[in-house]
Amino acid sequence: MAPNVETSTPPNTPAPIGPYNHIAKTGPFITIGGTAGVDPATGKLAGPDVHAQTKAILNSFAVMLASVGSDLGHVLHINVFLKEMADFERMNQAYIEAMGGHRPARTVIGVRELPRPGVLVTMNLTAVTRE
Repeated sequence: MAPNVETSTPPNTPAPIGPYNHIAKTGPFITIGGTAGVDPATGKLAGPDVHAQTKAILNSFAVMLASVGSDLGHVLHINVFLKEMADFERMNQAYIEAMGGHRPARTVIGVRELPRPGVLVTMNLTAVTRE
């Protein structure tokens, strides 16, 4: 029998821009799909710079993870998709502020385009529940 997969997009997180939910969970394993730095209250970008957008992504991740019994300390891997590699250090500053001392595996990929105008960075992740 195939494992049950639960999908969701909790309140107080950005609405998906396509036909998907942000979170997929099976057992203790959680994946969160590509998320941009959007202010969930307004639906607009959290700011024009990569630092503000990165902070917003990680804040949204914290809310999403809490909704399925996890937190940023239980992240296994994060993919970062940067529009400009020149933004790498500013993204890292916001990343360190949000992640504290937790250093999960991470991949940073430079991309030419992202689906929403003005988006400088998107991220997705894999995590486990606190249990």
